[in-house]
Amino acid sequence: MKLWWRRIAVVFITILTLGIYSPTNLLEVDADKRSDSNISSSSDIETASVLKETTQSYIVEDARQAYLKHLQKEAKALSLEKFGPKITDKVEGEFAAVIFPQMETMLADLVEHAEAYQDIAITEKPSKGYGERMFNVSNSHSGETLVKFHVRRENRPLEGHYFHFHYHLNADGFQKHYPIGDIYWDRNTPPKWKA
Repeated sequence: MKLWWRRIAVVFITILTLGIYSPTNLLEVDADKRSDSNISSSSDIETASVLKETTQSYIVEDARQAYLKHLQKEAKALSLEKFGPKITDKVEGEFAAVIFPQMETMLADLVEHAEAYQDIAITEKPSKGYGERMFNVSNSHSGETLVKFHVRRENRPLEGHYFHFHYHLNADGFQKHYPIGDIYWDRNTPPKWKA
């Protein structure tokens, strides 16, 4: 008996929703045919082409921005993973306020100036122990590394321990340090990364 009720419910729902959903590709074909027959003046044609262009550019910008947000979210997650829970508890607020906005700006520049922004990807994972690497940004299509984000421990005499954030660019062969900023830790030695 339950099987019959289930079948009846399926048939009933099918009848109720009949005609509510129509495939969008069929609507676009019909809309093009209708718009060609309805548009009579040149101003209407210009308006239609401007609307089509702005809609396409908006969609492209929206996809680019969504991809940028995805990269920024992944970069923040990898940065916090690099710190580990002990360091994150102490420096997360200052990192989010001072260091990460500059990293976001760098990622935004990469995505904005890239021809194929979907090829930009975060490839390397954070190193453990005393290693500097936070993550690398690469072109996934060519395999070329574009930017390397690093954090180094510094013990400044009479001041204490600092975390020095910087990045390297492919343009100069990753030789020059481009500083992002410093976060003060303490006079005591900080724990290893990911500890």
